[in-house]
Amino acid sequence: MTDYPFRFGVSLFTVNSRSAWRDRVRKVADLGYDVLQVSDHLGMPSPFPALVAAADVTSMRLGTYVLNAGIVSPAYLARDVADVHRLTDGRLELGLGTGYVPAEFEAAGLPFGTGGERVRKLEATLAATRGLLAAEADQPLPPIMLSGSGDRMLRVGAREADIFSFSIMAGVTAGVAPEEAFARRVRVLRAAAGDRSDDIELNLFVAAVGESVDKLDLTIIRQASGLDDAQLGQLPGVLVGSAREIADRLRRYREEHGISYVSVLEPDMTAFAEVIKQLR
Repeated sequence: MTDYPFRFGVSLFTVNSRSAWRDRVRKVADLGYDVLQVSDHLGMPSPFPALVAAADVTSMRLGTYVLNAGIVSPAYLARDVADVHRLTDGRLELGLGTGYVPAEFEAAGLPFGTGGERVRKLEATLAATRGLLAAEADQPLPPIMLSGSGDRMLRVGAREADIFSFSIMAGVTAGVAPEEAFARRVRVLRAAAGDRSDDIELNLFVAAVGESVDKLDLTIIRQASGLDDAQLGQLPGVLVGSAREIADRLRRYREEHGISYVSVLEPDMTAFAEVIKQLR
Protein backbone atom coordinates (compact mmCIF):
# COMPACT_ATOMS: atom_id res chain seq x y z
CA MET A 1 0.00 0.00 0.00
CA THR A 2 2.91 2.39 0.64
CA ASP A 3 6.34 2.98 -0.81
CA TYR A 4 7.51 4.69 2.38
CA PRO A 5 10.29 2.83 4.22
CA PHE A 6 9.86 2.18 7.92
CA ARG A 7 10.91 5.04 10.18
CA PHE A 8 11.00 5.06 13.97
CA GLY A 9 10.75 7.93 16.43
CA VAL A 10 11.02 8.22 20.19
CA SER A 11 9.87 10.99 22.54
CA LEU A 12 12.16 11.88 25.44
CA PHE A 13 10.65 13.23 28.64
CA THR A 14 13.22 14.97 30.84
CA VAL A 15 16.11 17.42 30.70
CA ASN A 16 18.27 17.30 33.83
CA SER A 17 21.48 18.76 32.43
CA ARG A 18 23.11 19.45 29.08
CA SER A 19 25.49 16.50 29.38
CA ALA A 20 22.76 14.05 30.48
CA TRP A 21 20.49 15.18 27.64
CA ARG A 22 23.24 14.75 25.07
CA ASP A 23 24.02 11.27 26.41
CA ARG A 24 20.37 10.20 26.06
CA VAL A 25 20.20 11.61 22.56
CA ARG A 26 23.25 9.54 21.60
CA LYS A 27 21.61 6.47 23.12
CA VAL A 28 18.50 7.02 20.99
CA ALA A 29 20.67 7.17 17.87
CA ASP A 30 22.65 4.08 18.91
CA LEU A 31 19.39 2.14 19.38
CA GLY A 32 18.53 2.69 15.73
CA TYR A 33 15.87 5.41 15.83
CA ASP A 34 15.44 7.82 12.92
CA VAL A 35 13.70 10.71 14.68
CA LEU A 36 14.15 12.26 18.12
CA GLN A 37 10.90 13.80 19.30
CA VAL A 38 9.90 16.08 22.16
CA SER A 39 6.30 16.56 23.26
CA ASP A 40 4.65 19.77 24.42
CA HIS A 41 3.37 19.36 27.97
CA LEU A 42 3.99 21.37 31.11
CA GLY A 43 6.44 19.52 33.32
CA MET A 44 8.32 18.16 30.29
CA PRO A 45 11.18 19.70 28.28
CA SER A 46 10.63 22.82 26.22
CA PRO A 47 10.64 21.32 22.72
CA PHE A 48 12.62 23.80 20.65
CA PRO A 49 15.63 24.32 22.96
CA ALA A 50 15.85 20.57 23.55
CA LEU A 51 15.85 19.82 19.83
CA VAL A 52 18.51 22.43 19.06
CA ALA A 53 20.71 20.98 21.80
CA ALA A 54 20.19 17.50 20.35
CA ALA A 55 21.17 18.63 16.86
CA ASP A 56 24.79 19.07 17.93
CA VAL A 57 25.27 15.39 18.76
CA THR A 58 23.13 13.50 16.24
CA SER A 59 22.27 13.43 12.57
CA MET A 60 18.74 12.17 13.28
CA ARG A 61 15.71 14.13 12.22
CA LEU A 62 14.14 16.12 15.04
CA GLY A 63 10.45 16.58 15.72
CA THR A 64 7.87 18.20 17.96
CA TYR A 65 5.40 15.50 18.96
CA VAL A 66 3.22 17.46 19.07
CA LEU A 67 2.95 21.18 19.78
CA ASN A 68 -0.32 22.38 21.29
CA ALA A 69 -1.64 24.67 18.55
CA GLY A 70 -4.34 25.92 20.90
CA ILE A 71 -1.94 28.00 23.00
CA VAL A 72 0.64 29.29 20.50
CA SER A 73 0.81 32.53 18.53
CA PRO A 74 1.55 32.10 14.81
CA ALA A 75 4.01 35.00 14.86
CA TYR A 76 6.08 33.55 17.68
CA LEU A 77 5.70 30.00 16.38
CA ALA A 78 6.93 31.01 12.92
CA ARG A 79 9.93 32.76 14.44
CA ASP A 80 10.86 29.71 16.50
CA VAL A 81 10.25 27.22 13.69
CA ALA A 82 12.35 29.23 11.24
CA ASP A 83 15.35 29.41 13.55
CA VAL A 84 15.13 25.79 14.71
CA HIS A 85 14.85 24.70 11.07
CA ARG A 86 18.03 26.67 10.32
CA LEU A 87 19.93 25.61 13.43
CA THR A 88 19.20 21.94 12.76
CA ASP A 89 20.20 22.11 9.08
CA GLY A 90 16.65 21.50 7.91
CA ARG A 91 16.06 18.38 10.03
CA LEU A 92 12.97 19.66 11.85
CA GLU A 93 9.56 17.99 11.56
CA LEU A 94 6.84 20.28 12.91
CA GLY A 95 4.18 18.25 14.69
CA LEU A 96 0.96 20.01 15.70
CA GLY A 97 -2.14 18.90 17.57
CA THR A 98 -5.22 20.56 19.02
CA GLY A 99 -4.22 20.07 22.66
CA TYR A 100 -6.23 17.83 24.94
CA VAL A 101 -5.27 18.76 28.53
CA PRO A 102 -7.64 21.41 29.97
CA ALA A 103 -5.17 22.36 32.73
CA GLU A 104 -2.58 23.43 30.16
CA PHE A 105 -5.04 25.84 28.53
CA GLU A 106 -5.93 27.15 31.98
CA ALA A 107 -2.24 27.72 32.77
CA ALA A 108 -1.94 29.72 29.54
CA GLY A 109 -5.00 31.79 30.45
CA LEU A 110 -7.00 30.46 27.50
CA PRO A 111 -10.36 28.67 27.22
CA PHE A 112 -10.23 24.96 26.47
CA GLY A 113 -13.18 25.19 24.10
CA THR A 114 -14.94 22.44 22.21
CA GLY A 115 -13.22 19.90 19.99
CA GLY A 116 -14.44 21.76 16.92
CA GLU A 117 -13.12 25.08 18.23
CA ARG A 118 -9.71 23.55 18.90
CA VAL A 119 -9.53 22.05 15.40
CA ARG A 120 -10.42 25.42 13.86
CA LYS A 121 -7.73 27.09 15.99
CA LEU A 122 -5.18 24.57 14.73
CA GLU A 123 -6.19 25.23 11.11
CA ALA A 124 -5.85 28.98 11.57
CA THR A 125 -2.52 28.68 13.38
CA LEU A 126 -1.10 26.39 10.71
CA ALA A 127 -2.25 28.60 7.84
CA ALA A 128 -0.88 31.77 9.42
CA THR A 129 2.42 30.12 10.37
CA ARG A 130 2.90 28.73 6.87
CA GLY A 131 2.22 32.15 5.40
CA LEU A 132 4.83 33.79 7.61
CA LEU A 133 7.43 31.13 6.84
CA ALA A 134 6.75 31.34 3.10
CA ALA A 135 7.45 35.06 3.27
CA GLU A 136 10.97 34.46 4.62
CA ALA A 137 13.76 34.68 2.04
CA ASP A 138 14.84 31.08 2.63
CA GLN A 139 11.27 29.78 3.19
CA PRO A 140 12.21 27.61 6.21
CA LEU A 141 9.10 25.43 6.22
CA PRO A 142 9.60 21.92 7.63
CA PRO A 143 7.36 18.92 6.93
CA ILE A 144 4.10 19.19 8.85
CA MET A 145 2.84 16.36 11.03
CA LEU A 146 -0.73 16.60 12.30
CA SER A 147 -2.02 14.26 14.98
CA GLY A 148 -5.43 13.13 16.15
CA SER A 149 -8.24 10.66 15.57
CA GLY A 150 -11.55 12.50 15.14
CA ASP A 151 -13.17 12.96 11.74
CA ARG A 152 -12.61 16.73 11.73
CA MET A 153 -8.92 16.28 12.41
CA LEU A 154 -8.64 13.52 9.81
CA ARG A 155 -10.10 15.83 7.17
CA VAL A 156 -7.70 18.62 8.10
CA GLY A 157 -4.82 16.17 7.93
CA ALA A 158 -5.99 14.98 4.54
CA ARG A 159 -5.77 18.55 3.22
CA GLU A 160 -2.75 19.89 5.05
CA ALA A 161 -0.40 17.23 6.46
CA ASP A 162 2.80 15.81 5.07
CA ILE A 163 2.63 13.26 7.91
CA PHE A 164 -0.46 12.20 9.82
CA SER A 165 -0.13 10.54 13.21
CA PHE A 166 -2.97 8.40 14.53
CA SER A 167 -3.37 8.90 18.27
CA ILE A 168 -4.11 6.09 20.71
CA MET A 169 -7.82 6.92 20.45
CA ALA A 170 -7.82 6.05 16.74
CA GLY A 171 -8.49 2.47 17.81
CA VAL A 172 -11.44 3.36 20.03
CA THR A 173 -15.03 3.36 18.73
CA ALA A 174 -17.90 2.10 20.87
CA GLY A 175 -19.08 -1.32 19.77
CA VAL A 176 -16.31 -1.76 17.18
CA ALA A 177 -13.22 -3.95 17.48
CA PRO A 178 -10.13 -1.76 17.97
CA GLU A 179 -8.36 -2.72 14.76
CA GLU A 180 -11.49 -2.22 12.66
CA ALA A 181 -12.03 1.17 14.32
CA PHE A 182 -8.48 2.06 13.36
CA ALA A 183 -8.94 0.78 9.79
CA ARG A 184 -12.07 2.93 9.42
CA ARG A 185 -10.14 6.04 10.42
CA VAL A 186 -7.38 5.27 7.94
CA ARG A 187 -10.06 4.95 5.25
CA VAL A 188 -11.61 8.31 6.24
CA LEU A 189 -8.23 10.02 5.92
CA ARG A 190 -7.45 8.43 2.56
CA ALA A 191 -10.88 9.16 1.12
CA ALA A 192 -10.68 12.80 2.20
CA ALA A 193 -7.13 13.13 0.83
CA GLY A 194 -8.08 11.92 -2.64
CA ASP A 195 -5.16 12.49 -4.98
CA ARG A 196 -3.00 13.49 -2.01
CA SER A 197 -3.42 10.14 -0.30
CA ASP A 198 -0.11 8.63 -1.42
CA ASP A 199 1.75 11.83 -0.48
CA ILE A 200 0.88 11.56 3.23
CA GLU A 201 3.20 9.49 5.40
CA LEU A 202 1.21 7.66 8.09
CA ASN A 203 2.47 7.51 11.66
CA LEU A 204 1.26 5.33 14.52
CA PHE A 205 1.60 6.62 18.07
CA VAL A 206 2.48 3.73 20.40
CA ALA A 207 1.58 4.16 24.06
CA ALA A 208 3.01 0.89 25.38
CA VAL A 209 5.28 -1.97 24.31
CA GLY A 210 5.76 -5.27 26.16
CA GLU A 211 5.65 -9.03 26.06
CA SER A 212 2.33 -9.28 27.90
CA VAL A 213 -0.51 -6.95 28.86
CA ASP A 214 -0.06 -7.60 32.58
CA LYS A 215 3.44 -6.07 32.43
CA LEU A 216 2.28 -2.79 30.89
CA ASP A 217 1.23 0.38 32.68
CA LEU A 218 -2.07 1.11 30.96
CA THR A 219 -3.53 3.42 33.62
CA ILE A 220 -3.74 6.59 31.51
CA ILE A 221 -5.17 5.02 28.36
CA ARG A 222 -7.54 2.87 30.43
CA GLN A 223 -8.99 6.03 31.94
CA ALA A 224 -9.12 7.83 28.60
CA SER A 225 -10.70 4.99 26.63
CA GLY A 226 -12.92 3.21 29.15
CA LEU A 227 -11.66 -0.13 27.81
CA ASP A 228 -10.52 -3.02 29.94
CA ASP A 229 -6.96 -4.36 29.73
CA ALA A 230 -7.87 -7.18 27.34
CA GLN A 231 -9.35 -4.65 24.92
CA LEU A 232 -6.45 -2.24 25.38
CA GLY A 233 -4.06 -5.01 24.38
CA GLN A 234 -5.80 -5.09 20.98
CA LEU A 235 -5.34 -1.37 20.26
CA PRO A 236 -2.99 -0.69 17.36
CA GLY A 237 -1.08 1.70 19.64
CA VAL A 238 -0.44 -0.98 22.29
CA LEU A 239 2.13 -3.46 21.01
CA VAL A 240 2.13 -6.76 22.90
CA GLY A 241 4.29 -9.80 22.16
CA SER A 242 7.85 -10.76 21.37
CA ALA A 243 9.97 -8.49 19.20
CA ARG A 244 9.35 -10.78 16.24
CA GLU A 245 5.59 -10.87 16.84
CA ILE A 246 5.40 -7.09 17.10
CA ALA A 247 7.52 -6.71 13.96
CA ASP A 248 5.15 -9.02 12.09
CA ARG A 249 2.20 -6.96 13.33
CA LEU A 250 3.81 -3.73 12.11
CA ARG A 251 4.57 -5.29 8.72
CA ARG A 252 0.88 -6.15 8.48
CA TYR A 253 -0.11 -2.60 9.44
CA ARG A 254 2.18 -1.32 6.71
CA GLU A 255 0.70 -3.68 4.11
CA GLU A 256 -2.96 -3.23 5.10
CA HIS A 257 -3.06 0.38 6.32
CA GLY A 258 0.06 2.07 4.97
CA ILE A 259 1.59 2.71 8.40
CA SER A 260 5.33 3.13 7.91
CA TYR A 261 6.35 5.57 10.68
CA VAL A 262 6.09 4.44 14.32
CA SER A 263 6.64 6.66 17.38
CA VAL A 264 7.18 5.28 20.89
CA LEU A 265 7.76 6.81 24.29
CA GLU A 266 11.05 6.94 26.21
CA PRO A 267 10.16 4.18 28.74
CA ASP A 268 9.70 1.76 25.84
CA MET A 269 12.61 2.80 23.65
CA THR A 270 14.98 -0.02 24.64
CA ALA A 271 12.33 -2.74 24.29
CA PHE A 272 11.18 -1.36 20.95
CA ALA A 273 14.75 -1.21 19.67
CA GLU A 274 14.58 -5.02 19.46
CA VAL A 275 11.60 -4.63 17.12
CA ILE A 276 13.53 -2.15 14.98
CA LYS A 277 16.24 -4.79 14.47
CA GLN A 278 13.59 -7.12 13.05
CA LEU A 279 12.38 -4.52 10.57
CA ARG A 280 15.67 -3.20 9.18
